[in-house]
Amino acid sequence: MAPKSVILSPSLMCADLLNLSHAVRELEESGVDALHIDIIDSAFSPSMPLGLETIKQLRKKTSLDFDIHIMSMNNEWFIKQMLDVGVQRIAFHYETSLHPDRLVNLIKKENVEAGIALNPATSLSTLDYLLPSLDYVLLMLINPGFAGDKSEAQVPYAQEKIRQLHAKIADAGANTGIQVDGRVSFATIPGLIAAGATNLVLGSTGLFIAGHTLAENKCTLDAVVAQGLQEERIGA
Repeated sequence: MAPKSVILSPSLMCADLLNLSHAVRELEESGVDALHIDIIDSAFSPSMPLGLETIKQLRKKTSLDFDIHIMSMNNEWFIKQMLDVGVQRIAFHYETSLHPDRLVNLIKKENVEAGIALNPATSLSTLDYLLPSLDYVLLMLINPGFAGDKSEAQVPYAQEKIRQLHAKIADAGANTGIQVDGRVSFATIPGLIAAGATNLVLGSTGLFIAGHTLAENKCTLDAVVAQGLQEERIGA
């Protein structure tokens, strides 16, 4: 298993959506930490992979943590829906939030971890007053909802933004995790971890890779995570 200092969160939208029960059992057996579940309203981004009823039914099938990423123009409604389901972690987008601190409080009062998600080009300065109250920050490394566009590469400033956030957290004396999402691949994972990432959202380039079994991909994943942790220790 990968070291517990890095949380492994496979993206459910990349699993076999026609056989979710089997796919989730296989993920459980592989030793991942959580299921990353995207809640998309088709207005914030042009897709809608999973319905709420599917997520409710899936909650009955697994004890894995549910790591929720809300991509919506109406965050409060979806947050309340997910709190009713029984999830462990919820991030919503700063870009669509009129009162983000109120939503953070709404999540945390239910003993659920609260996070803010930022689009690639959104400045870290938006976190100046929120950071001490956040359990984690979700940094999007591609534009949300466009994962199917294989021509969209991870933003070139990904590692620099992670490093800047890591420093910002340290300066604030906070214990905030850094989740990264978007082309989190075997090639990029070591650098992302060395820069300060603590939670990896894993999709078609980081776990669900065609031509190999999940077990084979998980073995490679563990190796590159260990490489990233080693690079982080050397650079510390």
